[in-house]
Amino acid sequence: MKFFVDTADLNEIKDLAATGMVDGVTTNPSLAAKSGKKFVDLIAEICAVVPGPVSAEVTALDHATMMKEAAVLKKIAKNVTIKVPLTPDGLKTCKALSSEGTMVNVTLCFSANQALLAAKAGAAFISPFVGRLDDIGYDGLELIADICQIYNNYEFKTEVLVASIRHPVHVLQAAKLGAHVGTMPPSTLRALFNHPLTDKGLKAFMDDWAKTGQSII
Repeated sequence: MKFFVDTADLNEIKDLAATGMVDGVTTNPSLAAKSGKKFVDLIAEICAVVPGPVSAEVTALDHATMMKEAAVLKKIAKNVTIKVPLTPDGLKTCKALSSEGTMVNVTLCFSANQALLAAKAGAAFISPFVGRLDDIGYDGLELIADICQIYNNYEFKTEVLVASIRHPVHVLQAAKLGAHVGTMPPSTLRALFNHPLTDKGLKAFMDDWAKTGQSII
């Protein structure tokens, strides 16, 4: 499973990329607004740090303007992935861009039927939002299971990019279901490292080492 970090905080991206755990980055207008930077400059800085896919979302709602925005975003770096909403105009844009070899991430997916449409439009990634479904009383991970089954049935190349991940259990369950990618905030990615027995064992090792009075260097 690939890990994408869902943030526009360049310091967080650099710190996590140093662990080797970051395969890509997802951003959206809300995250970009928090950065206080010009959007195009921000995406360029992120692409310089992470060689994997970096999702840059269009802000237009109509196909023609989406294409114009995509033309600007594509010039930033080779690893820019154009992010479009799961709307008729978004899928029209997805089809046009994917046909010319541009990676497209179709976002705001909340049903398996929507995911099927995105795959038929040639999306490189589909982003189902598990946390937001959980918030309104649905099982977000059930959606991941449905999408993975449908994609496997027809051997679609579109990768399931699980979004709106809230905690490590979402990551675990999505990985067990066969999702290709999980995008998560920095805090959730860091939480994957944590286990009380790791901390306990490390403390015991260090205490025992200290008693020897030795130093490796």
